[in-house]
Amino acid sequence: MKKILIATDGSDSAHEALEFGLDLASEQDAQAFVLHVAPSMDAMPYAGFAVITPAIPHELSEHDRKPLNAAVEIAEEKGIVVETELLKGNPADEIVAFADTIDADLIVVGSRGHGAVASALIGSVSRGVLHESRRPVLVVRGTHVAAEAVVPA
Repeated sequence: MKKILIATDGSDSAHEALEFGLDLASEQDAQAFVLHVAPSMDAMPYAGFAVITPAIPHELSEHDRKPLNAAVEIAEEKGIVVETELLKGNPADEIVAFADTIDADLIVVGSRGHGAVASALIGSVSRGVLHESRRPVLVVRGTHVAAEAVVPA
């Protein structure tokens, strides 16, 4: 592997994917790219009930760069140089398109593990990337498990 793309949104699951992807890039002596995709539109807050709210184009800000800045800090702690990219749009589409642009050998994404019902309702970036990409995709599932799920009944 020569190029590894790691997608992040700043969530706990994305953090675990970032850690794993950086370790893998280090082991493989591969170039690491970290990508964050901001929304292309912002919904306007509205106090009404069952009303479609208008959307305005999203303006990129320092807030959108936070996941990338955090990724650079983590990479520096590990002694790894990363390239970052901030894009706007549909996360799955943009991740796959950027991977194609840099000719990535692997895409690393996190999975929040919402399950089938929640995933069907809210969508899933990791599922979208898996569905759209023709490149290998590694989905890192969070290792944090609630204590009651670990203790036998």
